[in-house]
Amino acid sequence: MTAFHDVLFPLDIAIKSAGGPQRRTDVVTLGSGREERNARWAHSRRRYDAGYGVKTHQALSQVIEFFEERRGRLYGFRWRDRLDHSSAAPGADVTAGDQAIGTGDGATASFSLTKAYGGIYAPYQRRIEKPVAGSVRVAVAGVEAAGSSFAVDTATGVVTFAAGHIPEAGQGVTAGFLFDVPVRFDTDYLEFDLSAFAAGAIPKIPLIEVKP
Repeated sequence: MTAFHDVLFPLDIAIKSAGGPQRRTDVVTLGSGREERNARWAHSRRRYDAGYGVKTHQALSQVIEFFEERRGRLYGFRWRDRLDHSSAAPGADVTAGDQAIGTGDGATASFSLTKAYGGIYAPYQRRIEKPVAGSVRVAVAGVEAAGSSFAVDTATGVVTFAAGHIPEAGQGVTAGFLFDVPVRFDTDYLEFDLSAFAAGAIPKIPLIEVKP
């Protein structure tokens, strides 16, 4: 991923944001009334509006400072999605068995963090590329691995086992973690009407997920 600053958008503002996943689907209606549907994107892309969290002039100043340092749309950054930022079920604590991330073959040392959505009809596997440092827990064949037996690249979401700790053939590898979403501002211009802001108007601060 190019042009990325490994810094987190202010949490106190992000907690009151709006947004979520977006997909792109082509829908063609046939003469019979039936539909043909085709997914143009293999992966969803998240969009957010941070403006809902800006309630004070101090918060507004924080956003402007953050925006200027990112040079508008130029540099990406970390965003904490308060609805979806953990490998565990809502309200549950992270455990090393939360998500299956691979099966050992005795030679493969690196595994990418992923999170599964659904599980009956068409489960979706989302790649997690920005885990929170210090939050990743890993288990092999159901036994939690010591922190010294693996390393985590928080820039890519890849877990690499040290020599002597590589999972053996058939051993399931699972992980639990907290994570951020890599995003950028989706505008090069932030417009604020201070008179309206004082009356309760919400500024628009669009963000969009960036892909490597």
